Amino acid sequence: MPKPEISFKVGAVRAAIFRNEIERAGKSISIGKVVLEVRYRDKNGEWKSTHSMSANEVPKAILALEKAYEYLTVRQSHDESQTGAFDQAGSQ
Repeated sequence: MPKPEISFKVGAVRAAIFRNEIERAGKSISIGKVVLEVRYRDKNGEWKSTHSMSANEVPKAILALEKAYEYLTVRQSHDESQTGAFDQAGSQ
């Protein structure tokens, strides 16, 4: 499995960002994807992960996802400013 570009950990909750390359109109575009998981040790001491979480882990998941979202949007904004692109709903 490829390594994430970056991970945001809050307690046992981790939001990891991966990149998928897709083709659109003959151009390669990088799309950020977020994988959310909870890490824990099983009874043998081995690390495992799950996508279900307890009520105590929900606020941690929210924080990890907010950090991932901020990273993705700031990076996208930075990438667009480097290429001269802009949001058509916003200003140049």
